[in-house]
Amino acid sequence: MRRTQRQPRVRRVADGFGRSGIGRGRPAAGGGSRTQRPGREHRRAGVVTAPRKVLLPSPRSFCAGVERAIDIVEALLTRYGPPVYVRNQIVHNAFMVRDLEARGAIFVSELDEVPADARIVFSAHGVAPAVEREAERRGLDAIDATCPLVTKVHNEARRAANAEDTVVLIGHEGHEEVVGTMGVAPERTVLVERAADVATLVVRDPDRLTYLSQTTLAVAEVEEIIAALRRRFPKIKGPGSDDVCYATTNRQAAVAAVLEESDLVLVIGSVNSSNSNRLMEMARDAGTESHLIDYASEIEPEWLRDKGTIAVTAGASAPPVLVDEVVTAIASYGPIEVEERSVAEEHLEFLLPVRLR
Repeated sequence: MRRTQRQPRVRRVADGFGRSGIGRGRPAAGGGSRTQRPGREHRRAGVVTAPRKVLLPSPRSFCAGVERAIDIVEALLTRYGPPVYVRNQIVHNAFMVRDLEARGAIFVSELDEVPADARIVFSAHGVAPAVEREAERRGLDAIDATCPLVTKVHNEARRAANAEDTVVLIGHEGHEEVVGTMGVAPERTVLVERAADVATLVVRDPDRLTYLSQTTLAVAEVEEIIAALRRRFPKIKGPGSDDVCYATTNRQAAVAAVLEESDLVLVIGSVNSSNSNRLMEMARDAGTESHLIDYASEIEPEWLRDKGTIAVTAGASAPPVLVDEVVTAIASYGPIEVEERSVAEEHLEFLLPVRLR
């Protein structure tokens, strides 16, 4: 059964202090706040300061597309047993990849690493149609865990190409989502990474253009590039609805809402997580110190010195348990007061493939 994703409330975080953090740490409901006392080890280290405020911008952590992708791999492991092969990381998070590897998932870069007739999962970032055809040719049992919002962009690219438009894809070269989207209509797709690229962009027909976007970019960055495209190509068309997904937008808005009062922003996410990097960059662009970390153990004591207010958030592919562990680590350096700051509620769920329901 699908598990509904809800954001952890303050009591969930406070009550989690001192736990081992085993498993994914699916959040539970609750409310309130609590002051934590410094751990003996760090009192001896001399890094305890005045009580700090820890802000938890919400939404944070898992989104519906990530939940669905991970649930697909877990369901396959439960139903069929290991191994379950996954093309590329199912989501861009080191914790989740290691967790699934320990349970029998095998992550590969190319299909030729997968034995004939084996089971293969396509990651949440999607794949090019050529990869799907190759899996079918080899007789692999393919299960598509592509986020439905990425599939939406693929469908938009296909429609635009069928209408003989050139697709101008806004995104980061080499990102798996971009590779997959460009593979939908490679002969009719060009990539734009920054607004400055627009001036030198070469297209077949400036009157027949459609722009699309990677789903995990910074909203402001995409808006800047779209404005540059519209100035140069007034007839360019866009998607029916924004391609930057709701989860990316909400997590950026939540961080933006606490930047003015934060001395430090800790973003939990892996280095290859686009949406996590954008959260860190947002904070730094606003003049606030920010660090991207996979685990609480990566926190440097000097980051916390003289920081009265610390915001802790997590990218859409990072599990909630890691937020608990980071807050616990901060509490070990001195007393803290934890406060939830919510800008939106998320209730969206994506169904699993029919065979796994």
